[in-house]
Amino acid sequence: MAIPGSPSSGSQSQTDLYRRQHFTPQAEKTHEVPDELVPKAPLKVLMLEDDEDLSLLLAKALESLPAQVTTVGNGVDGLRQIMGTDFDAIVCDMVMPNLAGDMFYLAVERARPHLCKRFLFMTGHKSEKRWDEFARSKGCLILWKPFELHIFLEAVQSVIRKSKGAGK
Repeated sequence: MAIPGSPSSGSQSQTDLYRRQHFTPQAEKTHEVPDELVPKAPLKVLMLEDDEDLSLLLAKALESLPAQVTTVGNGVDGLRQIMGTDFDAIVCDMVMPNLAGDMFYLAVERARPHLCKRFLFMTGHKSEKRWDEFARSKGCLILWKPFELHIFLEAVQSVIRKSKGAGK
């Protein structure tokens, strides 16, 4: 005589049915993470500044964006950097050894023109109107030293937004 629910009876026991219903792994659920919670890759910023102390201070401030900052002390070294990397922003002092900021910009304009909308110029030589005229003629922002860090960070972010809107 077969016992109901035993393997020889040909029917499934309620225990087996319960196990299948409650212990069968459910299909994996997927969840969409909002864009603002997804970590973004750090911005790439090239900084050309011959004052090492100022360069370190500004680079540290940029890390809060977050940004990966490459610092160089002159335009010649800056050209070497732009040939290998598409930077999101280029912060450029106007008065530097070997190659001034305006000449650096003109070289970038010839070699990597898509980077020209990513410039933010800065200088402590406010009395020299040619720097302002040059930056304006190229459609670039210019900051006059000394400036406050929050103004600097806002200017960098503005350049990045502008360049992203221009389709890089």
